[in-house]
Amino acid sequence: MRDFELKSARYIAADCLRRFLLPGDIAVDATMGNGHDTQFLCKLVGESGHVFAFDIQEQAVENTRQRLTEAGLLERATLCCVSHDQMSEYVKTPVQAVMFNLGWLPGGDKRITTHWKTTRSAIEQALHLLDQNGVCVICVYPGHPAGDEERIRLLAWFTSMKPQDFNVLHHRFINAGPGAPECFILQKQPGSKY
Repeated sequence: MRDFELKSARYIAADCLRRFLLPGDIAVDATMGNGHDTQFLCKLVGESGHVFAFDIQEQAVENTRQRLTEAGLLERATLCCVSHDQMSEYVKTPVQAVMFNLGWLPGGDKRITTHWKTTRSAIEQALHLLDQNGVCVICVYPGHPAGDEERIRLLAWFTSMKPQDFNVLHHRFINAGPGAPECFILQKQPGSKY
């Protein structure tokens, strides 16, 4: 029996980072949520690495702080209760990876979502912060107005990117129906103008 299964956008994003990040690396979780991605990144960068994590909701920061404390990983992270479009004010060094999981806080108020204006700014900053060959993974959730707009605009923006600056992959199940998550993976090229 073959050990292979086509899996979700979230799985593809995590698998990319699992294969890419090394102990000692610096990573960013641009959408902290309940801290699952922050914890995942903290494990990958190891004791000598560091993770910067962002969320505008105090509950998200507290949930993440508790999760990292229980896992013994809090010292590997800087938790910032600000919008991810302020990323460059907090991260002053090149990073190897940035992770975005757009949408709303799982279990939280679904009226509070990421929005294109701040998402665009945050991704722009993330791409500038990326080290050569660094990767940015973005999971987007269509099926609600803000998610639909983010998906459409990300697709247009990334399609127009020069391959000399970034390699861009778009992963989606074309038969999954509306609202299924999609993943964009960008890798910064050596000599990129970003």
